[in-house]
Amino acid sequence: MNPVITAWTAVSPYGIDRNSFVDGLRGGRPAAVSDGAVHQAALVPGFDARELLGRKGTRSMDRLIGLAVWAVGHLTADRPAERGDRSGLVLGTMGSLQSTMDFSRSSFTEAKPYFVDAARMPNSIMNSAAGQCAIWHSLTGPNVTLAAGRPAGLSALACALRLLRAGRASNVLVGAVEEYSDTRSWIESHSAVDSVADSVGGVLGEGCVMLRVEPAGAHPALAEVLAVRSRVALPGDLEGTLASCVDDALAGAGVSADDVAIEFWSGVPGRADPVADLIGDTGAATAMFQVAGVLATGEPGAVAVVGSADRDGAVVCAVLRLGGPR
Repeated sequence: MNPVITAWTAVSPYGIDRNSFVDGLRGGRPAAVSDGAVHQAALVPGFDARELLGRKGTRSMDRLIGLAVWAVGHLTADRPAERGDRSGLVLGTMGSLQSTMDFSRSSFTEAKPYFVDAARMPNSIMNSAAGQCAIWHSLTGPNVTLAAGRPAGLSALACALRLLRAGRASNVLVGAVEEYSDTRSWIESHSAVDSVADSVGGVLGEGCVMLRVEPAGAHPALAEVLAVRSRVALPGDLEGTLASCVDDALAGAGVSADDVAIEFWSGVPGRADPVADLIGDTGAATAMFQVAGVLATGEPGAVAVVGSADRDGAVVCAVLRLGGPR
């Protein structure tokens, strides 16, 4: 039997819990936006790490880490006994661009290059969010950070499947996180002419989606993960690479194209992105928000294809079969 998704949560521009995301997405309601540095910003409303998580240990916590720690806490709240050395964590993220730039800038602007705030140095390391999640929630199993652009969440899902099949964990918390910041807005505006943010009205979103993935049979399944496949598209061959990736995933899943009832794509020019159209470009969390969109809106028994592509050529595709009530 294939591994299954047994629980999920989302922190999104609709709110800090899964129900807010489900209600907003099913209602087709665009998230509220505010003015940012270059792009408009769809922020998680009312999110303050110190208020939600407490003051202890959050003084130097940046927004990205706070979003991830809060989401993992929501996901593990109903089954805390399963934390520990058999619970793995795989997180897709590019880290906090704001923290990285702020720390780097201070080494140039202070009187001496080493006159920097040492407490903020860990935030500039890419795997800081995954490490903090493990510390906060006592997850002492495998801890992995994957940086793969917008498909990072699907790449993280593939890694989680490998950990389970290799017997390295009894269950894996897998997801992706992105924050809005003025630094990210500036970098996006200077990165490419085909910016995903520009295709969704110039809105940059933020948030975190986390899934619990485990072997079938232990708990009721919300979705079965039939297959995950990846490719690298060479310049000018994105469509051919997408077709090859989908064909391989469907073959691995043992289903045909006629069986597919739902398709969610992100980062592919010319293909609608129904989630980003509502909550903005969520960067490294994009693909995982697509998975959340399928879980929130799909019907039991439906086969879904979730695919994502990044401007650097990474392409990842997953095939899911939805289970019971979500």
